[in-house]
Amino acid sequence: MFNYHKRLFYPIHVEREDPAFAKVLTEHYSGIDSELSSALQYFNQRSNILNRHIRELLGIISAEEFGHMELISVAINKLGGPPLTLVNTQGALWGITQINQSLDVIKMLQMDIQTETRVIRLYQQQLKLTDDLNMKKMIRFLITRGEVHKYLFKKAQKLLRENGSPEEFNELIYDYKMSLQVLK
Repeated sequence: MFNYHKRLFYPIHVEREDPAFAKVLTEHYSGIDSELSSALQYFNQRSNILNRHIRELLGIISAEEFGHMELISVAINKLGGPPLTLVNTQGALWGITQINQSLDVIKMLQMDIQTETRVIRLYQQQLKLTDDLNMKKMIRFLITRGEVHKYLFKKAQKLLRENGSPEEFNELIYDYKMSLQVLK
């Protein structure tokens, strides 16, 4: 299912080193609302879902979140940040308790919507902490991708509640793939 591409999902450029902002970004690498937490949460959830479309959606979004984690790591390195470990900005180790787990699909998707909402909010706060236009562009890109994920989770949740048809569920994957077209 997973493929590694040498090319980054989004090009990372920095105007100058900024170790203080790099440290701020470590929260997205391994904090509570990090790309790592999102990727593992979605990947774990997909293992418990019978609906093949939602399972596929969670799989491809999980893979994308790992790609976002790589973007953050490259940005931290280019900004002259600290060595990357699974520690947040307060020095706490990342742990499995940081991912939400449920076996109810509707609740899972609600947790995913809340996760994306928190991540978007954190990125929006961090926009104000840098003057680097390249970092602002990267953060806006990640906010936009989070909004896409949130939209798709809401749509999946609605389809489950309304007993959507296979064609409607298939649109989830189509919508995801179309959201990538603007990136090319």
